[in-house]
Amino acid sequence: MTAYATSAEYATFAGGTTPDDLPRLIDRAGEVVDDFTRTAVYEHDSDGLPTGAIEIAAFRDAACAQVEFWLAGDEEDDVLGPLSDLTIGNVKAGFASPLVLAPRAGRILRAAFLYRGDPVTL
Repeated sequence: MTAYATSAEYATFAGGTTPDDLPRLIDRAGEVVDDFTRTAVYEHDSDGLPTGAIEIAAFRDAACAQVEFWLAGDEEDDVLGPLSDLTIGNVKAGFASPLVLAPRAGRILRAAFLYRGDPVTL
């Protein structure tokens, strides 16, 4: 598990507010970024961490974007998928397939040529 950002870097990225469990969220976001960049080719150190400035910034910002996404909706979106259908009478809720990678995180990684997946659509 790789933490690509610090709490301070997340606070800068997100505009100042940070949740109490931010270190855990940053670690989990690193897992998601690792999964989506598994086949990416970039210069790295012996621990597998990127060494180029563009790649370091992309990994950091993608992890921050993933945390921001979870906080904007709910971390459950990564498990259940976002709510896609809701009926109030007799209460019915439907979930879409889990997104896993936040749309903004995907854009950041694609811009740095670290991820070639299609953009996520809701």
